Amino acid sequence: MSSSLAALNRWVDEVARLTRPASIHWCDGSEAEHAMLVERMLAGGDLLPLNPDTHPRCYLHRSHPSDVARVEHLTFVCTREREDAGPNNHWMAPAEAHAKIDGLFAGCMQGRTMYVIPYCMGPIDSPLSRCGVEITDSPYVVANMRIMTRMGAAAQARIEREGTFVKGLHSIGELDPERRFIMHFPEELTIKSYGSGYGGNALLGKKCHALRIASWQARQEGWLAEHMLIVGIENPEGQTHYLAAAFPSACGKTNLAMLIPPEGYRKDGWKVWTVGDDICWMQPGPDGRLWAINPEAGFFGVAPGTSAATNPNAMAMLDRDAIFTNVGLTADNRPWWEGLPGTPAKDWQGRDYDPANGPAAHPNARFTVSARQCPSWSPRAEDPQGVPISAIVFGGRRASLVPLVFQARDWTHGVLVGAAMGSETTAAATGAVGVLRRDSMAMKPFCGYNFADYFAHWLSFDRPGAKLPKIFHVNWFRKGADGKFLWPGFGDNLRVLEWMIRRVGGQAGAVETPIGYLPRPQDLNTDGLDLAPAALAELLSLDREGWCEEIESIGEYLESFGARMPAALKAEQSRIARALAG
Repeated sequence: MSSSLAALNRWVDEVARLTRPASIHWCDGSEAEHAMLVERMLAGGDLLPLNPDTHPRCYLHRSHPSDVARVEHLTFVCTREREDAGPNNHWMAPAEAHAKIDGLFAGCMQGRTMYVIPYCMGPIDSPLSRCGVEITDSPYVVANMRIMTRMGAAAQARIEREGTFVKGLHSIGELDPERRFIMHFPEELTIKSYGSGYGGNALLGKKCHALRIASWQARQEGWLAEHMLIVGIENPEGQTHYLAAAFPSACGKTNLAMLIPPEGYRKDGWKVWTVGDDICWMQPGPDGRLWAINPEAGFFGVAPGTSAATNPNAMAMLDRDAIFTNVGLTADNRPWWEGLPGTPAKDWQGRDYDPANGPAAHPNARFTVSARQCPSWSPRAEDPQGVPISAIVFGGRRASLVPLVFQARDWTHGVLVGAAMGSETTAAATGAVGVLRRDSMAMKPFCGYNFADYFAHWLSFDRPGAKLPKIFHVNWFRKGADGKFLWPGFGDNLRVLEWMIRRVGGQAGAVETPIGYLPRPQDLNTDGLDLAPAALAELLSLDREGWCEEIESIGEYLESFGARMPAALKAEQSRIARALAG
């Protein structure tokens, strides 16, 4: 027995002694195992079968009504030094955190099966991939991890070869919101999650490993673990440029990852390839470029709002071999959510649908499906070396001030643009509308260490020989005086991506401004677009007075992270402030 397998066996024995399960099952990821688990969940009511004619091998899972989203206030980063976790994380001392959560784990799996899930984040043969093992008492977690990761025997073999893996321990416990914690121990490469069966809290390969723990690993090892989609844009000449893009929630990430080109572009031969919709791991290659993999093998997407109008590619992959969580049901047992045609018969809690009870699908209802089922899925998603990134795109939801698109002057400016990004709150999020919430690189809930150190890590990639991606910022959500969106969005966003790709190749014009390079109206392809020249001019305008206030606010935000904030980022903020004032 290899020493790494012995270490894994020892850990499994320790967990079994603590949690006292009735039996232990080592997952191999096989079809037979999956069929057995599905039968077990159907028998126990954890899954409900959907219409076999319209949705073969699709199932519905209903969460406990108190367990339907990530719980940021109960999510901790437990480093020895509080400063290493930073003001962007809730912190608890490791010894205290272990004692608190192990007290909850004691005996919690009595009468249950303990599942041991070896998994690989990323293509199984990729040097950019990293492995983990999740121990759980939830067969729903096993079924989802099988879709979302490379799970089973091949992952276990890689763990035995490499000897290092992230340890994740999870139990649904009693699903009591008062007895719920998600603890991360980056220095120990360990995650402990108790009391929730919901995706982001229970599928430990997802945000817990692929972002919080991986961001810590990435800083130590010289790479980046980011909350970004990866999309390939193929031009009529057959060249494909890969873009990585970070947006806060409700900014159309999945739609952009699966974008369908406008009709004129399709006729000209443009194609869009989906590599990933949520997480991107980037590492400098021997050629100085950043090469990226999607560590996930599936999509864990938000269902409401997904429709044939907003995302036909997503709809095309959801009619087979998918798990739906907290959606409504039609009378003939098909999944239903707001945005779809027809009417629901049952809501997400299994009650007869009554609009007085709220929406039929929970606003955070999800689908889990293999990435390979997406019509725009890129076969390059399985390339062990990853794909080369030409551009990094940041974005947010801003009703005013921020132009449709601008390009950062250089890498340092680009890091500041990413650090400063944010969204204005919508009515759905909070009572206060239009309040700006900064969410640097869309990583605020997910960075496993101090944001100031994280910005310094980003800056460190700008070194001799580096051929770094160009950095851009987009805002699809600018509104006119009438309160309506100025830009059509969706497929037409390709027009903006085309300008970026042409900028990368030195083929598109722009005007230099204090906030970066802005396209002139003639630099964007607007053929076939019903957009008034005045609207386009407004989308590309620079409001100096407004930006003076914005850059001052960015400076205050940087100061909030204290003494560790890199001087280079503060100097960049000051440079822009001076240029705007001048």
